[in-house]
Amino acid sequence: MLATPEMMTVARMHAVGEALKLEQVPVPKPGSTDVLVRVRSCGIVPNLGNILANWTTWFPEMPLPPLPAIFGLDPAGEIAATGDLVHNLKPGDRVYVNPLRTCGSCRHCRRGDERSCRHAAFQGYFGFSHHALQTFGDYNTGGLGEYMVAPASAIVSLPDNMSYDHAARLGYMGTAYSALRKSGIGVSDTLLVNGLSGTLGIGCVVFGLALGVKKILGTARNMALLQEFKALAPHRIEVHSIEDGPIDTWARSHTPDGEGVDAFIDCNGPGAAPESFLQGMRALRRGGTAVDVGALAGEIPMDVHFMMDNNQSLIGSQWFTTEEGQQMADMVGSGVADFSCLETQASPLAKVNEAISGIAERHGGFSNFVIHP
Repeated sequence: MLATPEMMTVARMHAVGEALKLEQVPVPKPGSTDVLVRVRSCGIVPNLGNILANWTTWFPEMPLPPLPAIFGLDPAGEIAATGDLVHNLKPGDRVYVNPLRTCGSCRHCRRGDERSCRHAAFQGYFGFSHHALQTFGDYNTGGLGEYMVAPASAIVSLPDNMSYDHAARLGYMGTAYSALRKSGIGVSDTLLVNGLSGTLGIGCVVFGLALGVKKILGTARNMALLQEFKALAPHRIEVHSIEDGPIDTWARSHTPDGEGVDAFIDCNGPGAAPESFLQGMRALRRGGTAVDVGALAGEIPMDVHFMMDNNQSLIGSQWFTTEEGQQMADMVGSGVADFSCLETQASPLAKVNEAISGIAERHGGFSNFVIHP
């Protein structure tokens, strides 16, 4: 066990919509199967501002942790202490904490499908139903503080060549990586990504390249930014502005005989045009798979008869498993995946409110905003 203080500095929210306040609270104690992590870097993403200001109005069925609460979704640091039943992790280990918490004992958790648990919640973020309040009671510290407790089962071990700042981006990178795995994309395949230049899209680029995808076709609005993404692998990435014509026509022109793409991942969030999603669906080949990770809002008319006739699939994908997190870290460790394209903008915990408000001004998915508690 590393020497730890009795008290720690955290950023807590006392009321929805109010600024986070720096406060002193006791350092939490790990349970028998938990670890105490000294947080060195915690990622903040564009959606955090909405979580803090608008979530209870937009999604009242998906509760925030009881206030006052310590938020912070993507923490990385070193283990400071372990519970007495933790045997394969030790103080000093460099780690990332997967924030997905579940009950661990329902039929979904027992068969390895934790994301279907009705108690599912993101530690330091929000829950997926009112049952998540039980989970928040078990784990009530997010990453915007000096220390946090998490179950040992949520720990991803970091390679020496992966910085804490890069590890703090694993959450949204992992959302993209899990979508890629669900799509079944392979080394001979063509992948279409809507929203390529955003926070989720860059994960499709980094891990699509790492998985050996033959061709990545990316769309967004800003062609200048898209060209920067194409420069990451000019011979394997093609880009298209949605202002320059239909996505499906363009995408099919980059596939053999206009057959269509093997997989389509939609990273566009609420507010994006539904037609872009439908064009992505129309770009699929027979037997192709579409995965949505961007949470495009509203109802969209789908021709399910066409999907059935063409043996196509549409999957909703939410977050990633700790196993997938370890796979990503190992790929960075071996040099297969490269996070060097991320442009880190780090702020001390005392500047957390300014950092959250400043996310609106970012260099697409390249920007990597982190807090150093």
